Amino acid sequence: MVTLGIEQLLAAPLPLLKDKRLGLLCNQAATDCSFRHSRDLLMAAFPGQLTCLFSPQHGFFAEKQDNMVESDHGRDPLSDLPVFSLYGETRQPTAAMMDQIDVVLVDMVDVGTRVYTFMYTMAYMLEAAAAAGKAVVVLDRPNPIGGEMIEGNILEEGFRSFVGRYPLPMRHGLTLAELALLFNSHFQIGAELHVVKMNGWRRAMFFPDCKLPWLFPSPNMPTYGTALVYPGQVIWEGTNISEGRGTALPFELFGAPFLDQQDILKRLADTPLPGVFLRPLEFEPTFHKWQNQVCRGFQLHVTDPLSYRPYRTTLALLQAVFSLYPDSFAYAQPPYEYEYDILPVDLILGSRRLRQALEEGEEIMALEASWQQELMEFNEMRRAYFLYE
Repeated sequence: MVTLGIEQLLAAPLPLLKDKRLGLLCNQAATDCSFRHSRDLLMAAFPGQLTCLFSPQHGFFAEKQDNMVESDHGRDPLSDLPVFSLYGETRQPTAAMMDQIDVVLVDMVDVGTRVYTFMYTMAYMLEAAAAAGKAVVVLDRPNPIGGEMIEGNILEEGFRSFVGRYPLPMRHGLTLAELALLFNSHFQIGAELHVVKMNGWRRAMFFPDCKLPWLFPSPNMPTYGTALVYPGQVIWEGTNISEGRGTALPFELFGAPFLDQQDILKRLADTPLPGVFLRPLEFEPTFHKWQNQVCRGFQLHVTDPLSYRPYRTTLALLQAVFSLYPDSFAYAQPPYEYEYDILPVDLILGSRRLRQALEEGEEIMALEASWQQELMEFNEMRRAYFLYE
């Protein structure tokens, strides 16, 4: 069983925390293996030192359903500590917030995908800490989709956003603490950064191997299975295809009223899509795209996580859908995560050229081959920040 960073910290408290005012960046998913929240554990271990909480996108209790739904500042009902929202009037900690602490601890569940804002909230916190002369301690947690496989094109310079601040591939294969080291050193944030490693985690592990409870980090990430498909299925957010919001299986389901599953399967016949079964079905979202309308689509069943390639799979599906249904398919229009000029799908893909290549019918495997060199270079670079071999 994996021992989490928060558990390691409690077993061996860092001397730098002694008598310091502490802040905690987290949400409701930050617990130990027995479901005890990190806020409560820190308050017991460091009496009187925890002064405030910081919350990422979706709110402290992960209650906000959709993107660009902001959270206000508030107070935690259990501890009565102030909760500063970092997805509201600001996404960057202010000087006034940082004045209340000496050290901020970061304890968040990440999902291993470039298009997930929690890691960028951590990056903003590192920047604020560097500016204010405060320390940051990242309490590490597993990458639920493993630390070996990386996948996808590297985000291009002109497509940086709150769902992609740095040139990473879609599936980066790093833990949150490893990302912090990468951001702080390679991208030269320069904060005083400390990390508390896990014990027992290995790069080849998927989340079930960790023998830990899954706690949903955001409302539409209800299961480990959601995280597994997310590096590809998040692409549908940039289109008029339902990504399954408004159902019990977001991202595992996708579809629209105008799809024909058999036509799509025929179009995919020549593209190798290992480790996944596309099961045709219909569903009816209760909110969001195509609310209360019957959508024809698929459920993705991952049969082999080791061979499954989520990004390849959804790129192939996307290409099939817009080539088969040019009159019905549409791209979502801005804004998307506070970017008002660039197509959301280009922000998600991290590239306009990739979308255009897909539209022009370039084969998925050829596209995948085209970014292998930059992916190899990223892989070599990221190894300098490995905490686990």
